[in-house]
Amino acid sequence: MPKIIPEPLHQGDEVRVVAPSTGIRIIGADSREIAAARFAEMGLKVSFGANTIDENFDMMGTSSIKKRADDINAAFADPKVRAIFTIIGGFNSNQLLPFLDYDLIKKNPKIFCGFSDITALLNGIYAKTNMVTFLGPHYSSFGMKYGFDYSFAAAKQMLMGEGKLDVEPSAEWSDDLWFIDQEKREFIKNEGWWQIRAGEACGTLMGGNLGTLTLLLGSPYWPGFKPNTILLAEDCFTSAGDPKEFLRNLQALAYQPDFGNVKALLIGRFQKASGMTRELLEYIIHSIPQLDSLPVIANLDFGHSVPNLTLPIGGTAKISSNGQLIQISRDESFLTY
Repeated sequence: MPKIIPEPLHQGDEVRVVAPSTGIRIIGADSREIAAARFAEMGLKVSFGANTIDENFDMMGTSSIKKRADDINAAFADPKVRAIFTIIGGFNSNQLLPFLDYDLIKKNPKIFCGFSDITALLNGIYAKTNMVTFLGPHYSSFGMKYGFDYSFAAAKQMLMGEGKLDVEPSAEWSDDLWFIDQEKREFIKNEGWWQIRAGEACGTLMGGNLGTLTLLLGSPYWPGFKPNTILLAEDCFTSAGDPKEFLRNLQALAYQPDFGNVKALLIGRFQKASGMTRELLEYIIHSIPQLDSLPVIANLDFGHSVPNLTLPIGGTAKISSNGQLIQISRDESFLTY
């Protein structure tokens, strides 16, 4: 199946916002205003799926599977819509996978962007259609008043610009509850990438939130590890999201029969509450035999802290032999190296 690469956004295009997991009620009015201003700054018009603001939430705090899936299918069917952003993550977007119209998606390729729980949709859509999707900011992320410049620049470059990026570490990062108090923020100086194991690689990106990605194993929505895969992995801190959970989920992926196709591992920054340290992460990496020969770079700017890169699932990446340069492309540029 040929790779499908959605067209980049242009000024005047319409962006549709959908809620595959959690609806817009969780987003404060100030964040909505800031997000609206940011999309306007890019020259983009924003519309919302019919069921994003639904008062009839179920016992899990979301609207029905049908309503959530209908909004995504409607966005792909609408010729005015050029990109689809998720409002925020959650826990159950994987429920929608059997109800998406993959033939419709293949015939109407569009940018689809989100992270966290949206990992299930990004990789499931890629598996079923071979369309590149984007592990990047939610609509709600654009409502961050401070500390969003790095994320904003990366999103514009990947989704509106050339679609290629020489990745550099952010100057600082934050793991605070910015959505609670936009004026009370805590920023931490970034110590840069952790090169756990050196080596060069180029290949196709897949992955995202590790716990969500493993939900797809054994299903028709698991993309598998295609030849020359570069695996993206990050974890969020929850009651179970400690280093032991990261270890066992990563080991589960390493047991897959096609894991030999993985040529490198890129790990997103861990939240402070996870208790993960560089020493502990190195121990985890060295304890998984299937990772022995792979370049591994960690503490990258994606995951549940901010800022965040926008990374194309199904796009390509190239890692230099010294691990000091990572290049990302939404197309297949680096597969020719």
